[in-house]
Order: sequence, then C-alpha cells, then structure tokens
Amino acid sequence: MIRQGILAATIVLAALLAGCAGEGGGLETSGLSAGEVASGHSSTNPLALPAPVSEGARKVIENPTVAEVMHTGTLPEMSFGREDAPVTIVQYASMTCPICRKFHKEVFPQFKRTYVDTGKVRYILREFPIGKTSGAATIALRCANPEKYLELYGKFMEQQPAWVSQEVHLDRIYKVASQVGMTRQQFDACRENQAMIDGLQWVKDRGRTLGVIGTPNFFVNGKLVKGALTMGQIRAAVDEANSAPTTTAAGAPL
Repeated sequence: MIRQGILAATIVLAALLAGCAGEGGGLETSGLSAGEVASGHSSTNPLALPAPVSEGARKVIENPTVAEVMHTGTLPEMSFGREDAPVTIVQYASMTCPICRKFHKEVFPQFKRTYVDTGKVRYILREFPIGKTSGAATIALRCANPEKYLELYGKFMEQQPAWVSQEVHLDRIYKVASQVGMTRQQFDACRENQAMIDGLQWVKDRGRTLGVIGTPNFFVNGKLVKGALTMGQIRAAVDEANSAPTTTAAGAPL
C-alpha cells in the first residue's frame, strides 16, 4: 500500500511538472468520443489539432513591440484592472503547471490587492495549455461565465493535485468547474465549440511566436520575463513607470 501511494504521488508530480515545460504539440484536446466523455477518460484523440511546424521552422519575433504583444485573436482578452493603467502585465499559464500554482497562491493575492485593484497595473491572463489534461481544463475555464473566470482559474490552481494526472479525467475537471455553477451539459457542450478551441489554439500559437516556450512566462510592459514574477519585480516595474516622464501626443516630454 505504501509503495502504491508513493507511485501514485510520483505520477501526479510528473504530470504537474510536465505542465510547466515547453513542448511542441497543439492544444491536444479538441474533442473526445461520446464514450470517452461518458467515462471521463481519454485515449488517443483522433480529433486533436495537428502539431505546429518544427521548432527550427517556427517564426519567433525577436524583441516584440508592445503592439505585437498586445495583438489579439478572436477570443476576448481575460483582462483585470484599468485598461489605461501605467503598467500592463501579461501572464501565460498552463493549468497543470505547479509553478503557476505557486505564483497564484503566494504572489497573486498581494499583487492583485496592491496593484490591480488600485488601478496601477492591468493584468491579462493568457492560456498556454501544455498537455491534454491542461487543454481539457483550459476549455472548461473559457466556458465559464467571464465574471467567474478568475475565480475558476484560482480553483483549478488550488486543487491541482485533485484533478491533474497523466490521463485526462473529465469527471475530476468537471468537479472543479461545477464549483462556479457550470452544469455538466454546459461542460460537455464546450468540448464541441470548435470556434472557441480554434481561438485558444491561436492564443497558444501566438505566445510561441512571441517567444513563450513554457510557463509561467510574463510580459511586463512588453518585456518578456521567463519564470514566475516576484513582488519585487512587480514593484520595480510600477516604480519605473511612475518615474518615467509623461509625454504629449506628439511624443515630447511635458
């Protein structure tokens, strides 16, 4: 029994760590058969989106401009705080990434309270699912009421050990989604929303184009930071923005 428990914990840990590493696959969860949906398990998915081109052939923008970072696709940005805040922080996150979970639990509450809620920082959360389990949870996350998006993201982060595994367990993912009022009918219907899935794939592919290869990655006023941000880094970015000279529409300092 002890050995089985250690093995189970090792499998969960491996799945969690895999959720932070860069990879070359697509969203990997565009649909499951009716039997898989009913059983809550996935096998090889014939409807999975094709893998993108190889790493060597992939276009990556060197030193992207703020405009290039802020370019969006068909899905609305999941944005929090004032749109005209002096600092914009964009986070790319995988639902199964333990480092994303650590940031959300240990840094995000103070970051949101001190900077987002006070209008000093605009925070944007972009999905970068790594692996099929993360992809399935990401689809559920986007299916939630937009007002519940950040709440559900937090629940997925906090409850990672309960639903993350190497195989996709839809029942476990739904159990988390149901905590913000999502019905099973809504949850299952989301997996058939190809337009939304295509939009999520675009978000991930665009992240790759901007140089994102793992999670968490952040853009702070257009500058890429690989790894979790600290409160010190966030504070420094806000202080730098506040100390910068204000410019006129013509670009001249006031």
